[in-house]
Amino acid sequence: MNLEERKLRLIESLKREGILRKPEVIKAMTKVPREEFVLPFYRKEAYGDYPLPVEGGQTISAPHMVVMMTELLDLKRGQKVLDIGTGTGYHAAVMAEVVGPEGEIYGIERVRDLAERAAETLKKLGYNNIHIYVGDGSAGMPEKAPFDRILVACAAPDIPEPLIEQLKDGGKMVIPVGKMTQRLVLVEKKGGKVEKSFHGYCVFVPMVGKHGFGR
Repeated sequence: MNLEERKLRLIESLKREGILRKPEVIKAMTKVPREEFVLPFYRKEAYGDYPLPVEGGQTISAPHMVVMMTELLDLKRGQKVLDIGTGTGYHAAVMAEVVGPEGEIYGIERVRDLAERAAETLKKLGYNNIHIYVGDGSAGMPEKAPFDRILVACAAPDIPEPLIEQLKDGGKMVIPVGKMTQRLVLVEKKGGKVEKSFHGYCVFVPMVGKHGFGR
C-alpha cells in the first residue's frame, strides 16, 4: 500500500469514528502531504494515527488530534490564525487549506531548527500565507494581533493571559491545559467575556516560556 492509499484509509477511518466531519477539513486532510513534515526515517509511518518524534525532543501530533483541534476552531475562509508550537508546520498547512489563500497563519516555534525546517517545507509546498517565527509562544504575537483563531499545540499550566488579550471578540482558541493530566479546552471570547468548554483529555509536550512551565 502506497502513501496515498494509506492517507485515504486514515481519512475514511477518522470519518467512520465521527472525528472528521467538516467537508473543508476533510479536503484539507486529503490535500496536505503529512509525509513531507515527518523525519525521513518515519516517512512510511506518516499516516499512522499516532504522534511521531521530530527534532528538538518535540512531536508531530497524531492526525486525529489535528482534526479534533481544527474542527473545534471552526475556521472560516479569510481568517487570521496564530499557531503556537508550530513544529514542522503540518497543522499550519492543514489550517491554511481551510482559511484559503486570503487567510493568514502566523506560526511561533521556540526550537530554531524546527522553525527553519517548517518554513522551508511550507515554502516548497507553496504555502505563501504561512509565516513562521522563532520565539516564546506563551506570549503570543502582539504585533500581529488581534487574531480570529488561536491554536496552541503545547500544554500550558493555565490559559496565558496574553493569548486571551490577543484573541478577537468573537474569536476562538483551542489549548491543552495541565501538566500530567491535560484537558483540551475551547476558549470563546464573547462580548469581552471568556467562556471555556472541555473536550476530552490529551497529551502534548509542555509549553515552555514566560507564561508556560518555565524555560
